[in-house]
Amino acid sequence: MDQTRAHHPVLYLVIPCYNEEQGLGVCAETLREYFRTTLRELVSPDSRVLFVDDGSTDNTWGILQALHAGDTLFEAVRLSRNRGHQMALYAGMMEAKDKADCVITIDADLQQDIRVMPQFLAQYSEGCDVVYGIRNSRKTDGFFKRWSATLYYKMMRFLGVDLVEQSADYRLLSAQALEELAEYRESNLFIRGIVPTLGLKSGAVHFDVRERTLGTSKYTLRKMTGLAADGITSFSIRPLRIIMVLGILISVASLIKIIHAVWEAYFGTPISGWASLTVSIWFLGGVNFIALGIIGEYIGRTYMESKKRPRYFISDTLLHAGGESVTHDSAGDNAQKDAVPEKES
Repeated sequence: MDQTRAHHPVLYLVIPCYNEEQGLGVCAETLREYFRTTLRELVSPDSRVLFVDDGSTDNTWGILQALHAGDTLFEAVRLSRNRGHQMALYAGMMEAKDKADCVITIDADLQQDIRVMPQFLAQYSEGCDVVYGIRNSRKTDGFFKRWSATLYYKMMRFLGVDLVEQSADYRLLSAQALEELAEYRESNLFIRGIVPTLGLKSGAVHFDVRERTLGTSKYTLRKMTGLAADGITSFSIRPLRIIMVLGILISVASLIKIIHAVWEAYFGTPISGWASLTVSIWFLGGVNFIALGIIGEYIGRTYMESKKRPRYFISDTLLHAGGESVTHDSAGDNAQKDAVPEKES
C-alpha cells in the first residue's frame, strides 16, 4: 500500500455496546468533546463514531437514536440478537469499511485511554496498517483476572497461537487491513488472532486502563472462557494432538502393565481378576484417546465452518450517509444500498 497517507483521514470509531445505558451518555459526550478539540485538526470532518448495539435488552438503542438525531457525529447499527463482542466489532468494522480511511475500535466504557488516539493516527500516517493498543499494566484488574490473563497468554503461546501480548481490542486498522479482514470467512471469529496473520506493517501504542466508573463489565468468566476457547480452536489443533499423544502414552503404559501382570502370574502372587480388569481399562482408554484425537483432527477443522450459518443480521441502522438506508445480507458481509429515506426505528 502507498505509504503516503492523507493528513486528515476519515476516521470511524467503532464501539460495540451491550446493555450500556448507564454509561452511554457519558461515553458519547466525552467522545463528542474529544473529536471537536483534540481530533479536530487530525481527522476529516466526515469522521464518525459508530456504535454497534449487540442485541441489548435495555434502553441502549433508544439512547443511540437520540444521539444520532442530535448530532451527525454519531451513527449506529443494531444486530438482531446478541452475537458476542467479537462479532459486534466485526460488524461495525465491515459497516465502516467502505467509508473510512482507518478505524479505531474501543469499548463503550472508555476504560482504554482515548488520549493516545493521536499516537495511533501518527503511526497510521507513517504507513502502518495495523496499530495495536498494548496495556501498560493490569493494576486495575483484580487478582483472579491478572492471574488468568497471564496464564491465558502463556497457554496461547504454548499452543502456537500468534498473539500480541497484553494487546486489547483497542487498535487501529487501515482500509487495506479491513479489506483483508473481510476475506476471513470463518464463523467463530477471533479478531485478536486474525489481525497478526494479515502480515501488514504494524506498530504499537501503549496505554493505561482506568477504573470503570459507570455500569458493570459485560465480560463474565463464562464469556472470557468462551473467548479463550474460540482463540484456541480457531488457530491451533495442538490440543487434539496432545490428546492423541496422551492416548499413545496410556497405551504404552498399558503394555507395560500387561508385561507386569504376566510376570506376576508366573513368578508372583497375583490377585484374582485384578490384572485382566486393570489391563483392559488402561488399554481401551488409550485406544479411545487415540481414536478421538485422530477423528477430532478432521472433525474439529470442518464442523463449525461446514454449517455456513449467517454470521449476524443487522435489524436497524442509523446512518448519515446521504439519507440512504443500509441492509445487510444473511451472511453479514455485503451491503446493499437503496435510495430511500433512512429509518430510525
